[in-house]
Order: sequence, then C-alpha cells, then structure tokens
Amino acid sequence: MSGPSLTSASPPEVHPSMGFVAAPRRIPPSEPRGPHQPQGHSHIPKPGILPAVQSLIVIIVVAVFIVTFTVQPFRIPSGSMEPTLLIGDFLFVDKQVTADSIGSLFLPPPSIHRGDVIVFHFPLHPDVHLVKRVVGIPGDHLRLRNGHVLVNGLRLDEPYAFYRPSGPDNFRDNFPRLQNADPAIDSRWWIRMRKLIDDGGLIVPAGNYFVLGDNRNNSEDSRYWGFVPSENIVGRPLMIYFSLRQGDGSGYISARPAGVALQPSNQAGPLRFARWERIFRIVR
Repeated sequence: MSGPSLTSASPPEVHPSMGFVAAPRRIPPSEPRGPHQPQGHSHIPKPGILPAVQSLIVIIVVAVFIVTFTVQPFRIPSGSMEPTLLIGDFLFVDKQVTADSIGSLFLPPPSIHRGDVIVFHFPLHPDVHLVKRVVGIPGDHLRLRNGHVLVNGLRLDEPYAFYRPSGPDNFRDNFPRLQNADPAIDSRWWIRMRKLIDDGGLIVPAGNYFVLGDNRNNSEDSRYWGFVPSENIVGRPLMIYFSLRQGDGSGYISARPAGVALQPSNQAGPLRFARWERIFRIVR
C-alpha cells in the first residue's frame, strides 16, 4: 500500500443470501510519512544541549549570588565556643546583618544584640574568620568578676557560658585588671584598653563590640585582642547543616568549601563519624 488514503485491494464481498454486493472498505487516512520514516511510528525530536547549558548557568549564577550576598558555609575547627559549637560543626552563616549586604538596599540591617553569635574578620588578621558571642555593645560599661560578665552594673544572664575546670587566672576571670597583664594579650590592645577603663570597667566605644567565647576558660577573645569593629562583622550563624567528630584544629573557623572540609582523617568515611543529633540545629 502507499499513499495517504487507500481502499482495500481485495474484491468486493458478495452476500448471496441478501442479493447485493457490499461496498468496498475504506482505510482511514494516516499522517504523511517521509521516505525514511517507518510506518506506524511518529518522530520525537531530541532535546538540544543548549537548554541544559542555560539551566546550568542559571543554577551557577543563583548559587554564586546566595554565597556572595546571602549565606556562606563555614566549618568549626576549635573548641572556643563549646558547647554551643563543636569542633567539626558545619554552619550556614546569614550575611544579611551587615550594612553592605544586598538586603540593606531595601531594609535596614538588623541590630546586633548582646547574646548574638557572630562571625567576623579577626581585627589582627582580617583574612581570618572568628566566631564568638557578643557580650558588650556600644556604650556598655563592662567587667568580669570571677568569670561572670557584669554589664552596666548588672550580671548578664548567660545560660550558654561554659566554665571548664582550670586554675585561677586574674586577668581572664577579673577583667580588666591592669595589675595582671597576660602574656597572650596584644600589646596594642593593652595600651588602648587602659585608656577606656572607667570605675573599674571597660567602656565599649561606638561602632565596636566586645565578644567572648562560650568556653570561657579556653578562648582567646576580646579580653586579649580588643573590640570587633562593626565593619568586620560577616554575619550570624543560622544553622548547623552537618557535624563530624574529628580532631582539634587551628583555633580559627575555616571558610573552606564544604566539599574540601568534609574529609575526616579516618578512611571509614564521614557517615560513621557524623553527629546526626546536631544536624539542622539552630545556633542560639
């Protein structure tokens, strides 16, 4: 058979008992077919590679936008914020708290309050990121007595603070004390600090924040190197998105990509050492 519309090639059917000849059967028209297209099969065009490339570009642009302006992953390699943050925790950090964030084009950035955990550029080495908790905001009169923070004469409620047993340290536990300089203190901070003490307490100047680690007896923080300028603040940790049991680190938090950081030293693989109970925990 050929052609779009055909009749049966067999002779007409005769019905002798009824005395008439049946009409020829008609085959319904079919779709036109090309010379190389098999009968009974329709052609399905294959998708081109261009749409896939375009989708990939969009995904990359969105990811770069999010990491650059919205959130950024970090890894915790030190114990200065224990028990809030543990060695091996992986964080998403909200970058919308700074004045130069993309969100500040539409709304003023949220204020930094006492008790907030922040990630910031270390004032002594701006290429290094640190994570600490804010205990003093601009204008505060601050001191430590027996390890406890007093702000404007009142003891700060700190359910997050952890005091690992250790020997007495007057500079660390009774800050500021000009009679007991610690060998770890930055010399420039020692000179500046002396000018900001009033009535036994430290005055936090405008545009600066005083920060401490939650692990109070094992943290080098504002007691040793000074204030955090507001322009150094990167953001606030939002959530622990993964956590691994692993060894100690350098004392700083790392901004290495998650794909690089997720490499435990034991070859058994990361899943065995995951702290599943910490995943998706909100940082407070």
